[in-house]
Amino acid sequence: MVVPELRPWRAARPHVTRLANAVRPGLAAARPQLARAANAVKPQVKRLTTVKTWQYTTGAATAGLALTAVVVTAAGPWDSTGQRTAERDRVAALQDTGGADHDRGSGTTAGAPEPAPSASSVLAGLGGATNTVKSAPNGEALSAVLGPLLKDGALGSRRTAAVVDVATGKRLYGVGADAALTPASTTKIATAVAALSAMGPDHRLTTRTALEPGTHELVLVGGGDPTLTARKDAEGWASLRDLAVKTAKALKKDGVRKVTLSYDTTLYAGSALHPIGVDANLALVSPLMADEARTNDSTSGTAVRAPDPADDAARKFAAFLADEGIETTSPGPSKATDRAETLAEVSSPPLSTLVERMLTNSDNDIAEALARQTAVATKTRPDFEGGGKAIRAQLKKLQLPVAGVSFKDGSGLNRDDKLTADLLTSLLAKAGDPGHPELRSVLTGLPVAGFTGTLTTRYTPDGAAGVVRAKTGTLTGVNTLAGTVVDQDGRLLAFAFLASNTASKDAAQAALDRAATALAACGCG
Repeated sequence: MVVPELRPWRAARPHVTRLANAVRPGLAAARPQLARAANAVKPQVKRLTTVKTWQYTTGAATAGLALTAVVVTAAGPWDSTGQRTAERDRVAALQDTGGADHDRGSGTTAGAPEPAPSASSVLAGLGGATNTVKSAPNGEALSAVLGPLLKDGALGSRRTAAVVDVATGKRLYGVGADAALTPASTTKIATAVAALSAMGPDHRLTTRTALEPGTHELVLVGGGDPTLTARKDAEGWASLRDLAVKTAKALKKDGVRKVTLSYDTTLYAGSALHPIGVDANLALVSPLMADEARTNDSTSGTAVRAPDPADDAARKFAAFLADEGIETTSPGPSKATDRAETLAEVSSPPLSTLVERMLTNSDNDIAEALARQTAVATKTRPDFEGGGKAIRAQLKKLQLPVAGVSFKDGSGLNRDDKLTADLLTSLLAKAGDPGHPELRSVLTGLPVAGFTGTLTTRYTPDGAAGVVRAKTGTLTGVNTLAGTVVDQDGRLLAFAFLASNTASKDAAQAALDRAATALAACGCG
């Protein structure tokens, strides 16, 4: 029997395993410290039945921060609170002050900052004797803190906001929270929740090869995995090279050394071209692509894309087959029949991993793929319109507030997308609900201020680096931010700020960051 409060931690186990595998070489030196940290936690387990649910919700969010820090720097000492001193030193150095645990220096920075009061323990949520959590913030107090900041002229002529207590789902503060505005890339939060709800966090996207009987026609069948890679080092993603090796082995076993190569992209329907047109932010939306059709070595951000992602992937696949002694014709489009024999396949990491990559890097290709995959899973036409309908339907099924909202894509690149601050905070609160552990990667995938993804260069030098976790959104004249913070009273809060008709991207982002920083610093209970 599993204690209900432990379910979020149980659901987080695959994320821990994946991250540990990713950084295993650098963790060797850190094993003694990790063992001590683990031993320090064990005594707390005896009191699990008396700890409030909110503490585990808070723990799920901070666990994501701790794991992200491990990825940023694979090894390093831990201080008395169970937090990596490398992370603490970095934040402290940005502000020219340091924590009380750093007066001797951690050995992970060039010079130790001057001592200053330590931050609250990362493990406080496990119910330490000195941990006292106050009531949720007072709406009037939040208004006094956020009101002036959200009136900043840098936020344009229209701005909306909402703050929700994740433990209860109660809205604590709102300004136009029910008004639908262009959300930009915060749309990806909705796409993530819908996809995870429809398919589950363990779902994988599979690319396969199939041989048509009697014809020697080999079909490369796209399964909608935008993370499929042709690079030599696959780094844990599905490998087109591996698929070629497996396919060649199966062909040789049957005595086949020459094939007619085709590729199948029939999983999706409709136009592959996003309404914004050809753009470096997004490849044509195809169920078959390698490395998001990037023509350089980048893995995120803008890049020139191959004009036909499926053909590009098929030609790379043909080259890999040639390396294995299999001769192919020039590839062309086709469709695998029901009679075709599957020879080999490769699968993506779990959907939860794709969601984390999408949110951290604001990956538009993954977002559009997940919108269509949600449509496929719910038997909706898998095109831009169908993906939007499928997302909205899944959110409605979760009893989330979808009145007035509209999804025209999965990435937020379409200006006709319309979301409310109320929906965005409700999505985050649902992801923190212990009753929905399948949504946990929505929280763990949020960029960490000053450390990861689209927030790497924000919140420095005087912001809430390492404290705010949020999804960014940026289009010309549109700036948004939605995420979570733990305030000074120990409450996990979800927030959403949307601004339209902004004149300066940098000024608007700075204004949003100040509001999120103020929320994190608020002791408004």
